[in-house]
Amino acid sequence: MKKLESREDIEHLVNSFYAKVIKDETIGFFFNDVAKVDWDRHLPKMYSFWESILFGEMSYKGNPMGVHFPINEIQAMEQKHFDRWLELWRTSIEENFVGENAEMAIYKSENIAKLMAFKMDLARRL
Repeated sequence: MKKLESREDIEHLVNSFYAKVIKDETIGFFFNDVAKVDWDRHLPKMYSFWESILFGEMSYKGNPMGVHFPINEIQAMEQKHFDRWLELWRTSIEENFVGENAEMAIYKSENIAKLMAFKMDLARRL
């Protein structure tokens, strides 16, 4: 197994992750049916997002929380969805990478999922 240490590694990780997501019974519909994701636009944003998170390269421009609120209004994004997202992300990392950055990618994703789940739940209550 190799260390997670380059943009190319992130691209491989993100592609591996979304290959699972698209087919997933628990969360795939958010991407395929609700958001109708344009993968040619979405994937490069995700590469930049994780490159910024893991390597400090400030290549990501956007508001990830803001993008999810409209989806949450159409279809509630619940804790079980974030749990599944984390499970697929963790599996994608563990199948491909080892080392500090791989561990950091898991750690950061757990924090992101907690914050997103909290904010999506709060938004539904308001």
